[in-house]
Amino acid sequence: MDVSNVKLGALARLAPEPMKVVLNWGRRYSLWVFNFGLACCAIEFIAASMSRHDFIRLGVIPFAPGPRQADLMVVSGTVTDKMAPAVKRLYEQMPEPKYVISFGACSNCGGPYWDSYAVTKGVDQIIPVDVYVPGCPPRPEALLQGILKLQEKIAQESTAQRYGPGRGASAAELTSGLVER
Repeated sequence: MDVSNVKLGALARLAPEPMKVVLNWGRRYSLWVFNFGLACCAIEFIAASMSRHDFIRLGVIPFAPGPRQADLMVVSGTVTDKMAPAVKRLYEQMPEPKYVISFGACSNCGGPYWDSYAVTKGVDQIIPVDVYVPGCPPRPEALLQGILKLQEKIAQESTAQRYGPGRGASAAELTSGLVER
């Protein structure tokens, strides 16, 4: 589907291209991180937020108070089948626009535990992932590179891609589980 010709309604014409650049710039350099640290990769995430690597200089604010204040979820560590519903629930609580970085081999594909009956074969089985950072455990510099890749992706986003047709739920899907009086 060609999103360049998609009309978003009457308000689409009010957002000229320079405004879209400014909005993407603001989203790009003000990422609040919700760290979902499950194993040893979480220690490397913490190291990346300390003064030696200091990803605050990239516009990334670590340790958001909760999922409702965050726009970036960093899943680091082994996601078990028992933990998967909690990861999904917290992802759904994040406001739009929201992004996900899968940090480490365990969250990417199950890592050395991929053959276990209790390990999810990658966090992308339950939530959409924007950037994968490989390694076991990955170095803090790898997380910085992943953040830069995510920022490049955010800079190239258009409002039609993010909020266009087919992106959200229909009215029938939103009211399907509701009890009518």
